[in-house]
Amino acid sequence: RSGQNVNLWQGVSGTNNPCPSGYRLPTETELNNERLSWTGGNNAAGAFASPLKLPMSGFRSRSLGTLGDVGASGRFWSSTGSGTVSRSLGFLSSNASMNDSGRASGFAVRCLKD
Repeated sequence: RSGQNVNLWQGVSGTNNPCPSGYRLPTETELNNERLSWTGGNNAAGAFASPLKLPMSGFRSRSLGTLGDVGASGRFWSSTGSGTVSRSLGFLSSNASMNDSGRASGFAVRCLKD
């Protein structure tokens, strides 16, 4: 998108909210709080054991359009953006963290009921 707009996924009435009616993407704070609550570990096992059941779905390459890291990593968008990046939750079998990610990357979303 020429001319960045970090508000397009904000809340249930966001212009480009990818979620069904009444649902929205979690904020960075909400995703991070979820990550910090995992009792199964700060990693892919904890992500899948959480109430959100986050799988290692991988991502779609922004340059090639191919799938990558399926079964090896999980990457999920938050609705929080800053400049040309948005915040995402990423995890591997060894760890999990919040990251800055270029918006052209094809990460999964997990919608929350508002």
